Amino acid sequence: MSATFTEQLRDARTQAQQQWQALAPRERLGVLAAGLVLGLALLVGWGLLPALKTLREAPAQRAALDAQLQQMQAWAAEAKALRQLPAVAPAQAQQALQAATELLGPGAKLQVQGERAALSFSEAQGEALGRWLAEVRTSARARPIEAQLTRGAKGYAGRIVLSLGVGT
Repeated sequence: MSATFTEQLRDARTQAQQQWQALAPRERLGVLAAGLVLGLALLVGWGLLPALKTLREAPAQRAALDAQLQQMQAWAAEAKALRQLPAVAPAQAQQALQAATELLGPGAKLQVQGERAALSFSEAQGEALGRWLAEVRTSARARPIEAQLTRGAKGYAGRIVLSLGVGT
């Protein structure tokens, strides 16, 4: 075992050459053909198939990204339109919040303190919460800054904190 790695490699190469020379020409041709087929299979498996898969999936991925872009642009336009709306007086904002909160039913309680409002609710439906958020955003110019939601058997329960500041 005192032989170095290069010596072992040289010995293995010499032995392989001797075995190659011992093969008949027809056997050599068969080994070369098998090696070529194996090399081609590896090239296709590792080189071409992943590229073809990417090409096949690209149109669907692009369509999904285009849809996301359109949604984000719509949200950006909505945000810009909301920013351009005139500010609402604090009393009017509080009235709008109260009116929207009443639509959520008796399980909803609103507390207003200065520039913030906190809604605590239970058994609220997802659609009703979505409408409530849209309503307070447009009529009271309030924006959510914190939300804690839990989904239960009868709907959502939790707390939403809104900012009532000017220019929100």
